[in-house]
Amino acid sequence: MVDPDAIATPLDLASVRVRLITPAERARWDDLMRSHHYLGLTALVGKSLRYVAEAGSQWLALLGWASAALKCAPRDVWIGWSAPVHWQRIGLVANNSRFLLLPGVRVANLASRVLGLNLARLSGDWQQVHGHALLLAETFIDPARYAGTCYRAANWLELGDTRGFAKSNTTYTAHGQSKRIWVYPLRRDARAILASPLPHRALPRTEVKSMELTDTDACDLLARLATVPDPRARRGRRHSHRSVLALAVCAVVSGARGSTAIAEWGQRAGQGILRRLRCRFDSDTARYLPPSEPTVRRVLAALEVAALEPVLSGWLQPRLNACEQHTVALDGKTLRASRRQGQALHLISAFAPQVGIVLGQRAVGDKSNEITAVQPLLDPLALAGQVVTADALHTQTDTARYLVEDKHAHYLFTVKDNQPTLKQDIAGLNLPAFPPSASHRR
Repeated sequence: MVDPDAIATPLDLASVRVRLITPAERARWDDLMRSHHYLGLTALVGKSLRYVAEAGSQWLALLGWASAALKCAPRDVWIGWSAPVHWQRIGLVANNSRFLLLPGVRVANLASRVLGLNLARLSGDWQQVHGHALLLAETFIDPARYAGTCYRAANWLELGDTRGFAKSNTTYTAHGQSKRIWVYPLRRDARAILASPLPHRALPRTEVKSMELTDTDACDLLARLATVPDPRARRGRRHSHRSVLALAVCAVVSGARGSTAIAEWGQRAGQGILRRLRCRFDSDTARYLPPSEPTVRRVLAALEVAALEPVLSGWLQPRLNACEQHTVALDGKTLRASRRQGQALHLISAFAPQVGIVLGQRAVGDKSNEITAVQPLLDPLALAGQVVTADALHTQTDTARYLVEDKHAHYLFTVKDNQPTLKQDIAGLNLPAFPPSASHRR
């Protein structure tokens, strides 16, 4: 980043400014970066921005930003996001893939000053150029060359080392050159926003679209929902129970959250999908009418969740089987604010990340644990040929045998210190590098 033979340049840091380059400056920027950066320059991956730091007309430094790394274990663990949320929000992270102090420029504190000025405007520029703001900046430092001093001085956070893999098309190959990952939150609550499964006003706003639903799919869904008991009094019903539930299911699948959003989705839905969902037909206007927000709220509040879950699981299962990749993830969570008397409610869920749906969930008893709830949870699911993943708690012989012999599925379990013998056996295989590529699957 800094030429050791450069001559110190007298410069007032207050006169330094950072700006986006103009289209006419693109060739000069690329040539300087290609000539003087130790990595050279081929292209900035994905969405990108190019900056120059200058004092007057003198160029002092160049910065290049690109789309974030698709996978980075230290960063992903630090954020704490789930796989579906990661895929949805990775675009809100940008990578400082190039930073170059130009030859002949050697000024104390210049690098951290330039980084600070760049970070102050990065999200706004990304919004203007690419249509949405950013929440997090990241960069990778080669520890054999640099200590990351300027990033530390600019208040970046050091998260750890990468495993030393590079992505090539659809596979990962080990190159043995581990990098150090640094991140900088562009707002104080960036980490919480990125990890939360719920929408946030800081996230890019996208229009909720109508779900594509064929007549066959709609008939299948309505027939299944007809088996869910209707707790409402017979008097005063204007919308059928199954049509309200079907509309709620389609709205949630389309991204709606909460009764208000579900009702708004119904108001935007076309007449074709309202007809397929058997919504109430108004003969005076010759139009199908969606249920109002109070109706949606009352129906969902009185719903017997235990009766609805197997119905939805049965309807969603064929859509999972149609997916090319078959993975079911087991995960347990304790529900926030669910403590009434005794312990808070703890659930274990079977989640299909490729299609973003929960196939089933089961409450874990106060005097039990997740292990005993796995088989009752998976019994109704068709898992033949699919891969079931779970954390170290479920690395159990009985669970593995159940998946292979009873469900004809595959499994991928985490091995930690709760299985010392197995962990030692794996270590004895001497596989320090095991790239997560299709060619290494077993």
